[in-house]
Amino acid sequence: MSKTSRLAGALLLTSALVAPSIAHAQDAAPPADTPPTGETVAQPAPAAPEEEEVEVSVPGGEIVVTGNRERNIAKASDQVISVLSTAEIARTGEGNIAGALGRVTGLSVVGNGLVYVRGLGDRYSLALLNGSPLPSPEPLRRVVPLDIFPSGVIASSLVQKSYSVNYPGEFGGGVINLTTKSTPRDPFITIGVGGTVDTETTGRNGYSYFGAKSDWTGFDNGSRDLPPALQSYFDSGALVNGNPTLGRAIGSELVRFSRATLQRVHDLPPAYSISFSAGKTFDLGGVDLGVIAAAGFSNKWRNRQALQQTPAANPDLSTLEKDFTRTTTDNRIVANGMLGFGLEWGENKVRWTNLYIRDTIKQARLGVGRNPAQNPDTDRMKQDTAWYERQLIDTQLVGEFKPVDGLSVDVRAGYANSQREAPYEFSFEYVRTNAAADPFGSLYVNRLNGNQGEASVTFSNLNEDLWSGGIDVTYEVMPSLKATIGGTFSDTNRVSSRRQFLFRASSNFPNQAAVLRPDLLLSPGLINGITKDSNGNALATPVGGVDLIESDTSTPSFRGKLRNYAGYAKVNWELNEQFSLDAGVRFEKAKQSVEAVQVFATPPTFANPAPLNNDYWLPAATLTYQVRPDLQIRLSASKTIARPQFRELIYQPFFDPESNRQYLGNPLLIDSQLYNGEARVEWYFAPEQRLSISGFYKKINNPIESFVFPLAGDAVTSYANAPKAQLYGAEFELQKYFDLSEAGGWLTGRRAVIVANYTYSKSTLQVKDTDTVAVYAAASTKATDYFRDDAPLTGQSDHLVNLQLGLENTERLSQQTILLSYASPRAVSRGFTGQPDVIERPGINLDLVLREGVTFLGQEFELKAEGRNLLHTRHREYQQAGANVVEFNTYDVGTTFTLSAAIKF
Repeated sequence: MSKTSRLAGALLLTSALVAPSIAHAQDAAPPADTPPTGETVAQPAPAAPEEEEVEVSVPGGEIVVTGNRERNIAKASDQVISVLSTAEIARTGEGNIAGALGRVTGLSVVGNGLVYVRGLGDRYSLALLNGSPLPSPEPLRRVVPLDIFPSGVIASSLVQKSYSVNYPGEFGGGVINLTTKSTPRDPFITIGVGGTVDTETTGRNGYSYFGAKSDWTGFDNGSRDLPPALQSYFDSGALVNGNPTLGRAIGSELVRFSRATLQRVHDLPPAYSISFSAGKTFDLGGVDLGVIAAAGFSNKWRNRQALQQTPAANPDLSTLEKDFTRTTTDNRIVANGMLGFGLEWGENKVRWTNLYIRDTIKQARLGVGRNPAQNPDTDRMKQDTAWYERQLIDTQLVGEFKPVDGLSVDVRAGYANSQREAPYEFSFEYVRTNAAADPFGSLYVNRLNGNQGEASVTFSNLNEDLWSGGIDVTYEVMPSLKATIGGTFSDTNRVSSRRQFLFRASSNFPNQAAVLRPDLLLSPGLINGITKDSNGNALATPVGGVDLIESDTSTPSFRGKLRNYAGYAKVNWELNEQFSLDAGVRFEKAKQSVEAVQVFATPPTFANPAPLNNDYWLPAATLTYQVRPDLQIRLSASKTIARPQFRELIYQPFFDPESNRQYLGNPLLIDSQLYNGEARVEWYFAPEQRLSISGFYKKINNPIESFVFPLAGDAVTSYANAPKAQLYGAEFELQKYFDLSEAGGWLTGRRAVIVANYTYSKSTLQVKDTDTVAVYAAASTKATDYFRDDAPLTGQSDHLVNLQLGLENTERLSQQTILLSYASPRAVSRGFTGQPDVIERPGINLDLVLREGVTFLGQEFELKAEGRNLLHTRHREYQQAGANVVEFNTYDVGTTFTLSAAIKF
C-alpha cells in the first residue's frame, strides 16, 4: 500500500529535453541559478559569453544554433512550442508539474491534474515522459493526471501545439513532454522541508476513520487485504446471489470498526513535506557516468463542504432530485523516487531513468440532505469511507548516437506499469422519516432494505502495462536538407475490475438494530442471525440475518488492449535564408478492443463490441518564414486523430467521488479525426524576451462528447460521437524585462519581469436533425436527443489568462512573483434532455511566491514562502434555467500558506 511525497528537489544546473519532437543538449556549465544556454527562461543574462554552440536535437533530425544566449529553443524549433525550464518551474513555486503547466499559454488545469490544451478536454492532450508514453492510474481516462509528478523530479516541460509526424497521431490539442532531471555537471546534495496551512482545513473539524496504524505513510499494513472467505469466493467463480449461507460467511468478515466507522477529527493538522536529491558525474576515462537520485514524501489534508444537488427531469430545473450538503476530508500522501544513470562520450549519450510515484488518498465523507422529488420530508444521512492507491512505475532507456558525420540515430525503449487499488469502499445511508406515526421517526435508521437505508462495499482494482519502443534515423543529405525516417511501437494492456456488494436484511431483522452504527449494524452476529437466547436455548424464530448481493453480475471486469504500430518520414529543408519547411507523413495502424472478462463460472452475457481496427495516413507541414533575424512567421497544417479511452468504452458503472458523478461507458464509440491549421507571428525583440500572436482552427469529425441521462434517480454521464465540431481561436504571449538598477538603493541589480498570455477560443458542436449517433442499449439514435447544435465542447473556456509580475535579482537568487490566472466558465457536463449544461466557473486565482537564496554557516539555503488562492476563489459547478439554479458541486477552496527551506551542499 502507499507512501506519498512531494519532491522539492534542488535547482539543477543542467537540463535536457529528450522528446519525440525536440531535445536540448547541455552546453558549458552556466553560473549558479542560471539554466543552460538556449532555453527561454527568467534568469538574469550573464555578461556576454564566449561564442558557443548550443545543440538542440530532434529525434530524426538536428538543429544546431551557433550564437549566444539570445537564441532559444522556442525560436529555433521547427514547430510551435513552449518550454518550461527548471528555473521557470521553480519561479511558479508549484509543487507538482500540473500547476506549473497551468501558467503556459493556452493551457488550463481541470480537476486532479488534467491539463487541457486550448480548451480541448484531456482526451485531446498527449502526455509523454522523456519521449515515451505513460499509462494512467485513473479508471476514467487513458491520460495520466500530471499532478502526480512533483516538480522536483522534472528538469523541463515542453508543450508542442503544432503537430509533427514524429509524434503519435493521437495529437488533438498538443503534446506535453516531461523530461526528468539529467546528469549533473557539478556534484550536489539538496535536502528540503516544508509546511502548509489551509484556511478551510488546518485547525478545522473534519472526518476520517481508523484504518491502520501505518496509514500516515500511505501504505496499508495488510489490514485491507481481502479476507479469506472473499478471496475464496473470487477464486471460485461462484455467484453469491441467492446463496445466503455463502453470502453471510463472506459478509461477516467485511465490516469492521477500523474500516467502516466514520469519526470526527478535531483540529486537522497542517501539511508537511520532505525531499532529497543528489547527483554526481564520474570520469571513466573518456566516458562520463552521471548518477542522479531523488526522493520525497508529503502528507496533507483537505476539507471540502460541498453543496451537491441534482435536478429532476424538469427542463426548468424547478424540482430537485437530490439536495445534499456533504463534507469530504481527504488525507493525501505522496511518495516518489527517481534514480537515473547517464553515459556520455563524444556526441553520444545513453540515459536510463527509473521513476516511482505512489499517491494515496484516505477519504471520508459525510452528507446530509433529502430527495425532494421522492420523499420531500425525509432526511437522509450518507457516510462513506474509502482508500485509493495510485502507483506508477516507469523505466526508460534512451540513446542518442552519431556514428558518422551527418548521421544520427535515436532509440527509445520503455516499460511502465500503473495501478489503482480501492479496497473497502463503504457506503451507508441512514434515513429519518420525521413522521409522527413512526416510533423511530426522530432517529436516523438503516433497515438495509434499499428504501429506508442501505449499505454497500466495493472492491476496485486497475492494472495497466505499457511497453513502448522507437527508433529515428536522420541523415544530412546536404547542409540545408535533412531527411528522417522512424518507427514506433506501443502495446497497452489494462485490466479493470469493480466488485460491488449490497447488504440486504432478512424479514427477521430487528427494528431496534437499525439505529446502530455501521460496524455494529453489520456485526457477524446480526449478519449470521442469532439462533439462541442468552441461556443457550434455541429461538423459535432466528433474529437477524443479512444477505449479500453482488450488484453487477454481467460486467464486473474488463480488459482493454491497444496495440499501435507507426512509421513516418519527414524532411527539414532550409529553402533559403528566409524559408524553412518541416514536412512529412505518418502511417499509423492501431487495434483497440475492450472485452468483458469472465469472472463467474458461467460466461458473461455481455456482447463484446468489434475491435476498433483502423489505419491512418497523417500528413503534417510547418513553413517558417524569417522576416528578419528577430521576427518570424509560421504556418502549419496537419491531420490527427483521437481515440476513445478505455473507460469510455466499458459498459460498467463507476462513481467518481471527486466530481460527484456516475459514469457508464458506451462500447460503440469510434475514433475522431481532426484537421488542424495555425498561423503564428513571433517577435524576439531582446534577449529572453518575446512577443507572439497566433490564430488556430480545428475541424473535428465524430468528436467524443459526454451527455447525461437519468438512471434510478441519478444523473449518469455517458459518451457518444457527436457528428462534427469546430474550434477556433487566437493566442497572445509576452515576456518582457525592465532593468531597475538605475533607480539605485534596494533595486540595484534587480529587474522586473512581466510574463503574460491570453487565449481566446470558441468551439461549437454541429448537429442536424438528420444526424444519428450510436449509444449502447439506448432506444434513441437521434443525435439531437443527446447533443445541441452550437453547444460548446465540454471543458472548453472561451478565455484563458495568465499573468506573472515579478522582481528578481540578477546577481543572486531573490525572486518575488505575483501569479494571476483566469478561466472563463466552461461546460463540464451536459444536462438531461432539454436541460441546460452543467457549468464550471473557475474564476480568478491569485498567488504569491517569494524565493530567497541565503548563505548560513557556509551553506547555501533556498527559502520559499507561498500564498495560494489569495482571493479565496471557490469551486462552483451549477445549472441555471431562468431564476432556478442547481448547485451541482459547489464548495469553498481554502487559501494556503507554505513555508519551505532547502539546503544545498
